[in-house]
Amino acid sequence: MFDYKTFAYSKLRGIAPRYLPFADVATEEVPLSRLLRLSLFQVTVGMALVLMVGTLNRVMIVELAVPASLVAVMVSLPLLFAPFRALIGFRSDSFVSALGWRRVPFIWKGTMWQFGGFAIMPFALLVLSGYGEAVDAPRWLGLGSAALSFLLVGAGLHTVQTVGLALATDLVAEEDQPKVVGLMYVMLLLGMVGAAFAYGALLETYTPGRLIQVIQGTAVVTIALNLAALWRQEPRDRVRAQAMLERRETPQFADSWRALTALDGAIRLLVVIGLGAFAFGMADVLLEPFGGQILSMSVAETTRLTAVLAGGSFLGFAIASRVLGQGGDPLRLARTGALIGVPGFGAIILAAGSGDLVLFVAGVFAVGFGAGLFGHGTLTATMRRAPKEQIGLALGAWGAVQATAAGIGVALGGILRDIVLALPASRALDPATPYLTVFTLEAVVLLMALIVAWPLRALDGRPGRSKSSLKALTPMSRPASRSEPDTGLSNPGPRPQEVS
Repeated sequence: MFDYKTFAYSKLRGIAPRYLPFADVATEEVPLSRLLRLSLFQVTVGMALVLMVGTLNRVMIVELAVPASLVAVMVSLPLLFAPFRALIGFRSDSFVSALGWRRVPFIWKGTMWQFGGFAIMPFALLVLSGYGEAVDAPRWLGLGSAALSFLLVGAGLHTVQTVGLALATDLVAEEDQPKVVGLMYVMLLLGMVGAAFAYGALLETYTPGRLIQVIQGTAVVTIALNLAALWRQEPRDRVRAQAMLERRETPQFADSWRALTALDGAIRLLVVIGLGAFAFGMADVLLEPFGGQILSMSVAETTRLTAVLAGGSFLGFAIASRVLGQGGDPLRLARTGALIGVPGFGAIILAAGSGDLVLFVAGVFAVGFGAGLFGHGTLTATMRRAPKEQIGLALGAWGAVQATAAGIGVALGGILRDIVLALPASRALDPATPYLTVFTLEAVVLLMALIVAWPLRALDGRPGRSKSSLKALTPMSRPASRSEPDTGLSNPGPRPQEVS
């Protein structure tokens, strides 16, 4: 008798690595189900990004009548913690816990910060806008509480994402680390797409009460998903913790950072990452207000723009995974992504004059697609060129530069829009002019990123470690020899002495 269940299961097993990006990273020791469960922390990060950068900035500007410059500053406040991502990654590399954990304590603390920020955020926003009975509340109370809520969420999501990615790379072999990080970012994009549609449906009919429910519901879901993601993921190694406590030398962040930046082209690569993130980030705070004020889109429709942007990024990540899996060069891929972003912004600019929603959505999708290629290419290039003992630091450095530059772009985008709007001649200008000024600047900065990245063609396909960087490595960052005790830093995979 023909067994349809066995036949279907064998077919699914055969097509999964081909059609699911990064599915081939799974092994018998670390199955795909475990990696997908771990990736839930990226889903909560995606939810937070959509809520703050997508939904809340539109609601604050349009429904709550908060100035765009103030909204841009509020949305960019979480990025104040972005420069500390490198330090967070370094600390989680060398953290000593009596329970034998390195990553779990950081992820849990970050989760609690996210929860606290979301818990007070909706009431802070209503006080800030002077809605209802809050009209008599002091101005400083609204500003201070709103700033605190955004800061807490920012500190939490940067900590959770940086250390969570480091934990994901701990679980797999060194050659599979770029794949597992790619899988984590695909889940981030899927989380953003799902959250965008969910928030759009929940806020189809906007009321202040519904806004409170949505934000506080996000806080509860964040706790639940992050707890599920952490459960029995990191092996406990008390032997490693004891060995680190007995070491006379302790790793220093400055020494590790000098070793990382001593790699060939490392500084130029960080500059390219910053320029690209700045250019792609400036549009985040303005795309939805632009769609609402210029193209007359509803709250639900503009919220779904985030799904379009994330969908383009997802496709970019998937194609980048395919290309890199076949031996493609990540730096060349990053340049291609920046090049695609330029006509994407051009389509958005043209849509303002024609009122063509299809052209506008196509431009948003192209920008997301270019950002996906650029992000995956620069992230993979950074990881491949870093010593394996500094994966956490490398991920933190990429995240610090990328997030900081994006945050500056978000803030300057809103401020520049308000400056153009406040000019004496602004009444004679088209209402779309303040937005188009920002979109044009983004295209110009992407071209600057391409110019700065051009000399990196000499490094295409070359390994990243230079002789000078090897000499710069400290004793703690060098790979352990066979005669040295294994602390678990260089190969944090499962060992006989580890227990879950």
